Amino acid sequence: MRNAKSAGDNKNNDKESDEERRKELVLSIAVILAVISMFVVHPDDTYVSYIDFRTLAILFCLMVIVAGMREIGVFDYIAQSLLNRVKSISGIVMILVLLCFFLSMVITNDVALITFVPFAILILKRFPKEVRCHWLIPCVVMQTAAANLGSMMTPIGNPQNLYLYGKANLQASSFFLLMLPYTVLSLLILIIWIAIHTKRKTDNETNCMDGSTHKAVYAKTQSRKISDKLRLTIYLILFFLSLLAVGRLISIWIVFACVIAWAAAFDSKLFRNADYALLGTFTALFVFIGNLGRIPQFCSILQNLIQTREVIIAVAASQVMSNVPAAILLSGFTNNYRALIIGTNLGGLGTMIASMASLISFKYISREDASLRGKYFIWFTAANVILLVILLAAAKILGQL
Repeated sequence: MRNAKSAGDNKNNDKESDEERRKELVLSIAVILAVISMFVVHPDDTYVSYIDFRTLAILFCLMVIVAGMREIGVFDYIAQSLLNRVKSISGIVMILVLLCFFLSMVITNDVALITFVPFAILILKRFPKEVRCHWLIPCVVMQTAAANLGSMMTPIGNPQNLYLYGKANLQASSFFLLMLPYTVLSLLILIIWIAIHTKRKTDNETNCMDGSTHKAVYAKTQSRKISDKLRLTIYLILFFLSLLAVGRLISIWIVFACVIAWAAAFDSKLFRNADYALLGTFTALFVFIGNLGRIPQFCSILQNLIQTREVIIAVAASQVMSNVPAAILLSGFTNNYRALIIGTNLGGLGTMIASMASLISFKYISREDASLRGKYFIWFTAANVILLVILLAAAKILGQL
């Protein structure tokens, strides 16, 4: 058992290392761009004004808090409590997908996928091979789409939302109403998608959750509990304070001080779980975009290109650079932040790098079975293109395109 556990831990560590390398690559590119721009616009006192310290502080607080909640098993407990209530494979898939959809609204799309994709693979591996082959790739593709789609509903669902929400100086209610039609439509599409795939179920699937099979599937998940109720209470309080800070009801620096004090005094290992690569990427991009904005010729060209085309340009830019850098880049050349919010959220669909979170799922599938990479890529691309076309059509109907 210990050897098996060690092997599992090593496998998870390898996956986390892949994720770190991916983020470090993006950080390296951002730093190179920032350094190049410094040769054109030499460093001066204005550089400090480029950096959105408030966004960086909120991101840091949420990273630490969510990491703490994940460490004590909050999200595993929620998932297992819900899964234990269903007795069909389609019900299990529905729960796994909807967990990504709804929890990504508060724990970000990255964390939702890191938490629930390996959990889904673990559960599906306990079914007969025919059933597993029928559901594994569709389930993970659905989870990935669900995380990217659900996260667009809230300012804290993904980094570009938090950044653009701050730039736009929106009320939380205005942000929710802006993204509500797309979120509701996305949820309906996911439910219909699962229902259609369920109708194609295999012969072994109908009774696969009866009797002993049902017990075997959950044999290793029944005992999972939240390990520390006191820490959970503290994290929930800090999370609530962070939401107040996002809504500008209290100063983020009060929350930042509370998070730092708690982690330093009682849970210092949480500092290691913050995504410093993402924070560094934001900072480097702030410098790069700030410098570009001080180059009149470039600024004029980009402003003319973007004007009245914010949604389409944001979607297109996201396909090649991902939606977080696209949001930071384009926000320097237009004040139509509402259109950028829509465009960068919808732009998370499409290519696998449109939302960098999507690469997380691809890595998990690749590690599980390298032979599935081609099939997964086809499923992912087809599903994302279809979803993007449908949501862009909705944007056209709503007069936002």
